[in-house]
Amino acid sequence: MSDSKLVSWLKGLLRPSPSKSVLSLVVIGLFLGVTAVVGFDTVMHATSTDTFCTSCHEMEIPSAQWQKTSHYSNAYGVNAGCSDCHVPKEFIPKMIRKIEASREVWGSLRGIIDTPEKYAAHAPHMKQREIARLKANNSQECRNCHTTERMLSALQSAKAQEYHALERSQGKTCIDCHAGIAHPENSESVASRTD
Repeated sequence: MSDSKLVSWLKGLLRPSPSKSVLSLVVIGLFLGVTAVVGFDTVMHATSTDTFCTSCHEMEIPSAQWQKTSHYSNAYGVNAGCSDCHVPKEFIPKMIRKIEASREVWGSLRGIIDTPEKYAAHAPHMKQREIARLKANNSQECRNCHTTERMLSALQSAKAQEYHALERSQGKTCIDCHAGIAHPENSESVASRTD
């Protein structure tokens, strides 16, 4: 492309369309922009629901595990769904996690965990990957609901008080002690305590 053609092409980008007014181009751009943002938000919300997360038959096993825990049903009626623990709230970490989840969809399509036996064989790897993610972000998804500074230590067992004090003083994070809290069958080392 010669210099004059390049300059002409660049100038053409700055001029409004010969057949449309500047106002109509702005209105079209705004409409497309709003449609894209609303569509993007709708997809993000739809793919963060428990219904979506458990729509693959491979997720029947972790869903059944979760339904046996206090994160599913408790005296307070507060429920922590799949995305509360597995999808960050902040935009950039959420987008990274959504991209990572595409690998999981690919694994589903390839049948990596499509039987209970395959799931059981792959569970330790999935668990370690999730624990590493939570350790890397200081268990942020746990901390979105649980704040050690606001816990009433007097209502906790002596052991829980001791562990939460260690967490604060030694830089521990929730997942260091609570691995397997929502999927206990995936954890051979889940503590038998209920504190």
